[in-house]
Amino acid sequence: MPDKIRVIIIDDEILARELVSNYLDGIPDVELAGECQNGFEALKMVQELKPDLLFLDIQMPKIDGFELLEVLDPKPQIIFTTAFDQYAIRAFEMNAIDYLLKPFSKARLEQSLDKARKRLADFSAKTGKPEPLDQLQQQIENEKKELERIITRLGSKITVIPVGKIWFLESADDYVMIHSELGNHLKEKTMKYFEEHLPADQFIRIHRSYILNLSCISNIELYEKDTHLITLKNGEKLRASAEGYKRLKEML
Repeated sequence: MPDKIRVIIIDDEILARELVSNYLDGIPDVELAGECQNGFEALKMVQELKPDLLFLDIQMPKIDGFELLEVLDPKPQIIFTTAFDQYAIRAFEMNAIDYLLKPFSKARLEQSLDKARKRLADFSAKTGKPEPLDQLQQQIENEKKELERIITRLGSKITVIPVGKIWFLESADDYVMIHSELGNHLKEKTMKYFEEHLPADQFIRIHRSYILNLSCISNIELYEKDTHLITLKNGEKLRASAEGYKRLKEML
């Protein structure tokens, strides 16, 4: 376990950040490394400062706390803070240390810190350093919910892609290339994940390599036996397999 637990507070409300900061002030084994008000700032700060622990608000503008965790690598330990108790079960399922429901007392925060000390000490004893939350991203991926947007990261830059702006998705080895109005972005997910989580009435898998936004189709023509060529409104041309064309025909 580190001599001091390096902490970053992430919350869009300044009063909420000040409350946590005041509670932490004077606790000898805790060092407040930084504060930020949104996920974009947080990604850069976490990469630069490499904290042990985040006090992370869930409900934030631009990207929420869960979406931030999806693009953090490595992932520090997490104590969630929020005014909405409907997130509690999901927070604990994601292997967070604790969940603080606003408004919370200093005593309740200190209970969370005790849990953080124990987990950091356990990890240090096993590996010599705190482990990232390896199960976190897997938990997010396994959740069966319909995507409204996709968060991608390149270095310290986060891009938020609304699903309506996506033209198509393309398999790229262990990644998926998202082709959209916002450019091309790689995401470390599987085609199966997107097939299951994109709106089923809007996206269809036309080939093992392609998932297509139906609203982007301009023209469909026979390419060769059992294969059709789909031209998109942006000029891209994609091949549909026999099975993919069958599914597409049923939807259209």
